[in-house]
Amino acid sequence: MKKTFIILLPVVLIIGTSAFNLKRSSQINKSRADSVADDRKRFVEELRNAIKGKENEPAENVFKNIKLLKGVPAGRFLSIMDNGYGNSLGVTCNYCHKNGEWDLDIKPEKEITRKMAEMNNTINNQLLKNIDGLKSANPIVNCTTCHRGSVKPAIQL
Repeated sequence: MKKTFIILLPVVLIIGTSAFNLKRSSQINKSRADSVADDRKRFVEELRNAIKGKENEPAENVFKNIKLLKGVPAGRFLSIMDNGYGNSLGVTCNYCHKNGEWDLDIKPEKEITRKMAEMNNTINNQLLKNIDGLKSANPIVNCTTCHRGSVKPAIQL
């Protein structure tokens, strides 16, 4: 009986330690995600305050260097940036932009995002519409389809 206890004790300790590490890792990831979401919320709130009264104007009339989403109301544009891009990739605004100088094209991630948006539009507007037998009459993909809250897509190319 003592031998069984001696053999099982290390196994129990290993399993217990692994479970603790997984729980701790999950807590750290949640804390990081909360921090990123809080940063985005702060940036978006600052920008919403800066454009007060212009929320319904086209984004390109309110912001500089708009190449995508032209015609989208400025208020909705900020929501798309926050949820559509930031949340889908699990990043804050500074991932693609220099804080306070949102219009500059100095980070390669910003141009990559534009190219990915073009790819997304091609898939949604040309390719998916030509696939017979899909359950949805209007199937779409978006950033979350592949990225699922991470900078690297689920399948890295």
